[in-house]
Amino acid sequence: MSPSSHRGRGAQGDHELWRRAPERLHFPETGGEAPWDTWRSRPAAQQPDYPDPAALREVTARLRSCPPLVFAGEVDDLRALMGAASRGEAFVLTGGDCAETFAESTADHLRLKIQTILQMAVVLTYGASLPIVKMGRIAGQYAKPRSNDVETRDGVTLPSYRGDAVNSFEFTPRARIPDPTRLMDTYHHASSTLNLIRAFTKGGYADLRLVHHWNRGFTANPAYARYESLAEEIHRAVKFIEAAGVDFDSLRDVDLYSSHEALLLEYESAMTRIDSRTGLAYDCSGHFLWVGERTRDLDGAHIELLARVHNPIGVKLGPTTSADEMRGIIDRLNPEGDPGRLTFITRMGAERIRRVLPGLLEASKADGRPVTWMTDPMHGNTITSSTGYKTRSFDTIMDEVRGFFEAHQDAGTVPGGIHVELTGDDVTEVIGGSENLDDAALGSRYETLVDPRLNHQQSLEMAFQVAQYLATGA
Repeated sequence: MSPSSHRGRGAQGDHELWRRAPERLHFPETGGEAPWDTWRSRPAAQQPDYPDPAALREVTARLRSCPPLVFAGEVDDLRALMGAASRGEAFVLTGGDCAETFAESTADHLRLKIQTILQMAVVLTYGASLPIVKMGRIAGQYAKPRSNDVETRDGVTLPSYRGDAVNSFEFTPRARIPDPTRLMDTYHHASSTLNLIRAFTKGGYADLRLVHHWNRGFTANPAYARYESLAEEIHRAVKFIEAAGVDFDSLRDVDLYSSHEALLLEYESAMTRIDSRTGLAYDCSGHFLWVGERTRDLDGAHIELLARVHNPIGVKLGPTTSADEMRGIIDRLNPEGDPGRLTFITRMGAERIRRVLPGLLEASKADGRPVTWMTDPMHGNTITSSTGYKTRSFDTIMDEVRGFFEAHQDAGTVPGGIHVELTGDDVTEVIGGSENLDDAALGSRYETLVDPRLNHQQSLEMAFQVAQYLATGA
């Protein structure tokens, strides 16, 4: 995480950001309500049905009095970097769990996740000679939209599991009741996670001279062997630069930004603050927030809330997205065309991306307002294995990534980043890759509670292939 005292508007302005929490402010032009609370008059999809509204109000009041999780200066730094990515001057790597859990908010799990992102970033930087903007689906991705409101097992129907921020995975009536106190738990787990991120990325662990150490403890396979060879090249280059007397301050730590889907509106609204220096509102639950395919209704509550905060915003675009819908999103979220403000994250599916994306890219070029384009090659390629597991094929995932780059090359536009679900653990949730995981192998370490993730070696394989696409165009 980028310390606001180093860059941006500075510590004093960021300190005022949390001191002036919304319950201590008055907004006469809106009848005393926070100006971003206009979302309450819009239809809100995918929201929990809390049985006790009074308990919900009590929790959100407590959240409004809590310090922010991120600060305005950090958010503005990221916004500038996202603008650079839209121009091809940087590339964005976003990775992390499909849905974080409270139980896995541990130092070991976080270290492995950060390590994987760092390794992927090293591969991309070295292979493509581009600065890599590093973001985690982290410190906030505790809720997930669901296709169905209920789940039925053995004739018993209960509310669906919507992530630890809402209810519990256990299939019991009590566990599946939406519990607003989990929003406070979400805040505390996100806070401790960000503290760990800061410790790992600013405390020497991310030093580029340790690239060899990041690969220790994993079994040998082609992806790791290739990484080790790259690490040796980097090590020699670093030793040469060191001998030449170059300052290594920029190699000792990194900025790792937090991102999540802004799904739970009560939480996001309660975590929004006014920056005392500019009067702008920031959603201080994370640096980068996105709207999902199920909640990007132009007249809906999610778009309304995020239109009123100054964070860089992402919107997932599925295969049914029309050019008119895309232009409508730009009109609502970035009408003035500010670089870095709006990112489109395509999740088309490998079979459809080459057919759908070119038209959107041409419409975006004609519109002229800058957009950062990223690909989510995971969500459009989910299948059920012959053994009954929800999975994805590594080859199909990479085919969508390749289609993303091909479409941009043909359109003369910029592929700005990738957005993937991954873990630092050697799970068996996605078939394929250099270890040739098949349907039968899925059960050996299938640990996700929602969607299948790339494991550590598959993540490295992806990074090497993406680096090649960046270097060659496709």
